[in-house]
Amino acid sequence: MNSDPYEHADPAKQPGPLLARPSIGGVSPLVALVAGLLLGGAVVATVLIRSRPDPALEGDTAVAVLPEAALARRLVDLMDPAVVILDVGDVVLLANPSARALGIVRGTRLLVPELLALARTVRASGSRRLDVRLPGDLVGAGPRLMGVHGVRLHSGTVPLPGPIAIVLQDVTETRRSEAVRRDFVANVGHELKTPVGALSLLAEAIEQAADDPEAVERFAGRIAHEADRLARLVRELIDLSRLQGGEPLPELVPVEVDRVVAEAVDRTRTAARAKNLDIAVGGQRGLVVRGVESQLSTAVTNLLANAVAYSTGENKIAVAARARSGFAEIAVTDNGIGIPRQDRQRVFERFYRVDQSRASSTGGTGLGLAIVKHVASNHGGAVTVWSEEGLGSTFTLRIPLDATATPAVEAPEQREKERT
Repeated sequence: MNSDPYEHADPAKQPGPLLARPSIGGVSPLVALVAGLLLGGAVVATVLIRSRPDPALEGDTAVAVLPEAALARRLVDLMDPAVVILDVGDVVLLANPSARALGIVRGTRLLVPELLALARTVRASGSRRLDVRLPGDLVGAGPRLMGVHGVRLHSGTVPLPGPIAIVLQDVTETRRSEAVRRDFVANVGHELKTPVGALSLLAEAIEQAADDPEAVERFAGRIAHEADRLARLVRELIDLSRLQGGEPLPELVPVEVDRVVAEAVDRTRTAARAKNLDIAVGGQRGLVVRGVESQLSTAVTNLLANAVAYSTGENKIAVAARARSGFAEIAVTDNGIGIPRQDRQRVFERFYRVDQSRASSTGGTGLGLAIVKHVASNHGGAVTVWSEEGLGSTFTLRIPLDATATPAVEAPEQREKERT
């Protein structure tokens, strides 16, 4: 039986020095054992040192070292733009939460045909940008216009065709603002051209009629009228610019609705009397809202001026206030020509007129109702219109009531109407 003679032997009884014992491969078993222990200890120490947190980061448990791929995926998931990565067969490899929230991805399918067509174009010709309109039933809200950028993710090691990325950014408001700005500049130029051109022609007419006092007086009256129209247009443009954010909104304070209505009626009374129109004031008294009194007075004045401009004959104009559902409603009613159904929402657009042929006769600038809309919006309210052609119109301005004032009680006739 071949066995190690020193196995199970008591080291104290073994003859000779320890280093003289038989060795394996020229190395004493004891030396090998010690070397192994030292090497193992070094490895363990290295692991412990590397696993110990950095003193500079001590106490910050949120810091963690992540692989580069995990960091990249985390970044894509946190991005506001929607990101979709497609493979060669248009299968969705990755879609971040923004993309799935838009509803453009279901499972591994991209649902928008325009985006699939873009993907094919990108594979064939490279990077491509365009705007794509997503329908409201897809995104769960109104239609959204998305700025889309498609790029190939090809690298030198991957043959074409390879995966592509589609990045979508909501540009609805940006494009709308650009269109409004273009329309605004064009409309301002057109509106300013009319009175400026009239002033120029009237000045020439006065020069040619210098020997005719009656003609000079008539032309001078027309110059005064056009100058007044031009001044009103410039003033309303400035007001509209301020309301749209050119200047910060002043602090909202309690405002008495009775004072606002009285001021608006006083401003409009002369123009109404010139057309044999009566302005009747009614509704609830003592309502208080939070707002800027000058802006609210301007808004109600514009509603009354609009009613006067489009009323004919010996009609009446009524303005009344009431409290309803936490709002003060100021309604201006006329028996004028009315507004066609297709124009009822567009009347609040800048420079929009239902009947362009009546623009010169009414003397309006096309900005009055746009100003009313922005005043209402800045006060957290709204303005609505009811109208029938030949019967007249009712414009209702809704402004939140002042919560600190005495609660307004709805009119008895209104409560009865709502119960029925």
